[in-house]
Amino acid sequence: MLRKILPAILITCIAFSANHSAFAKDSDNGWISLFNGKNLDGWKASENKDTFSVRDGIIVVKGPRSHLFYTGTAEGANFKDFEFKADIMTKPRANSGMYFHTQYRQTGWPNKGYEIQVNNSHTDWRRTGSLYGINDVRNSAAKDNEWFTQHIIVDGRQITVKVNGKTVMQYAAPEKLSSGTFALQGHDPGSTIYYKNIMVRPLPRPDFPLVDYHVHLKGGLTLDEAIQNANERNMKFGIAENCGLGFKVTDDEKLRPFLNLLKGKPVYKAMQAEGREWLNMFSPNMIAKFDYAFTDAMTFTDKRGRRTRLWMPDEVHIDDKQEFMDMYVEKIVSVLSEPVDIYVNPTFLPAVIADEYDKLWTPRRMKKVIKAAVKNNVAIEINARYHIPNKAFIKRAKRAGVKFAFGTNNGGRELGHLEYCRRMAKECGLTEKDMFSPKPDGKKPIQRRK
Repeated sequence: MLRKILPAILITCIAFSANHSAFAKDSDNGWISLFNGKNLDGWKASENKDTFSVRDGIIVVKGPRSHLFYTGTAEGANFKDFEFKADIMTKPRANSGMYFHTQYRQTGWPNKGYEIQVNNSHTDWRRTGSLYGINDVRNSAAKDNEWFTQHIIVDGRQITVKVNGKTVMQYAAPEKLSSGTFALQGHDPGSTIYYKNIMVRPLPRPDFPLVDYHVHLKGGLTLDEAIQNANERNMKFGIAENCGLGFKVTDDEKLRPFLNLLKGKPVYKAMQAEGREWLNMFSPNMIAKFDYAFTDAMTFTDKRGRRTRLWMPDEVHIDDKQEFMDMYVEKIVSVLSEPVDIYVNPTFLPAVIADEYDKLWTPRRMKKVIKAAVKNNVAIEINARYHIPNKAFIKRAKRAGVKFAFGTNNGGRELGHLEYCRRMAKECGLTEKDMFSPKPDGKKPIQRRK
């Protein structure tokens, strides 16, 4: 059991930043502001209420020991899995903190929850980012008199702290974590800390098993690390190999080491079919050894015979946006006739037109893609990296009977937490019957192909 929190602590968070040049329009990304910048509405202080005040849009913490609990309406002030972020500035020798999974207490230290320390120069050696008394950080990643952002992620048994985007602490609890609210701490009259931009993003856990079907061993991420990460977050991963023209794996023989690596491991074996040539490069028997195969429509040959990769700006040729989109939709429809299980990176747009996502992905174009997915029994990925497809597309696809799969599509060792996928599942009402599951041997798309 994790140690119940005692003394000083703070948690905050760094904003999860996304490169919207490649993303569907997603204005708020699910973040909820917990502080209105004007007063302490939604917060309740314990003893010594004057320790907390608001000045110029900032919560100022200075005074005798006290705790300020969030009691507002967001999620009923009860958070289980979440991301929490705030901008913080500490004065010299300041010590403060924030509790999570706690509850209001009128006097004394909170007797429920856990703490993340905020302390860059206090005599207490446990520095900013410490999971206080459990997994402590000796060297601070932030400085006094400078604003920094701290980001706390609680997902399953995994607790992660980032300071200015850099992971400084990660811990896997030995048992399932609880839930509760947040509290800021005032430490003593000689300690001054400032807080602003305090936000939370819940990570709703659906009523069906969480699976990330699109994980790569990239950026130094090892298979053992991926399995450990999945276990800590109470989920399962599908580990994918990129297979096709221009990649390291181009034939059956080069696939064998990957399959051997995953043999007997508690992960799904996934084949990412790259480009349109893949069916001529790998045998049906080898493809069928994977639990599932997926592809995207980001690589194709345009009407002028030019090989196009939509994530490569130099290979994107758009003279007329509407003509390009009509051509692109036809390419997607064609790709969906290939013997794959999942269409990934769905509705991706190149950077040059990505800001017009909602305008260019018209109902008519969505309908064509969705119809092809249903006809060919291909699931559609909800992609955490690019935040695609958008909510309108997902709702249309659900009504049409499309199955969905969650996917990270990580470009490095950081896997994220399926933030967008989990939020879309909640907002679009996805249930277990809407979700993809790998097909048994003998019924895989490549085995049904005539």
